[in-house]
Amino acid sequence: MPNTPLKSKHTASDWERVQREAARDAPIAHAVHDGPYDPNQPDAVTAYWRHATIKRGPGRPALAVKRPTLNMRVDADVLDAFKATGPGWQTRINAALRDAVAQGLAKA
Repeated sequence: MPNTPLKSKHTASDWERVQREAARDAPIAHAVHDGPYDPNQPDAVTAYWRHATIKRGPGRPALAVKRPTLNMRVDADVLDAFKATGPGWQTRINAALRDAVAQGLAKA
């Protein structure tokens, strides 16, 4: 596995330490106040997750006007350039198209 840094908005964790310990399969440091079970005890982990439930929030609010789904072909380099900008690339494509419409470039 390549040694690449994890990307996260949160900076409170020492990801380098986490990766080092995971690579050498070191026990996870645990104290009673850390959580409901000791992650180093397989039986405790299994018991905890056997009774776990998933609670979902209300989700994204419904849009007033539903956006239609679109399938279209674009040049690979154009798609790669937008994807390289990270999450939200589809929204940025929509903004670029909206700008083109506002400037009258869509009339051809």
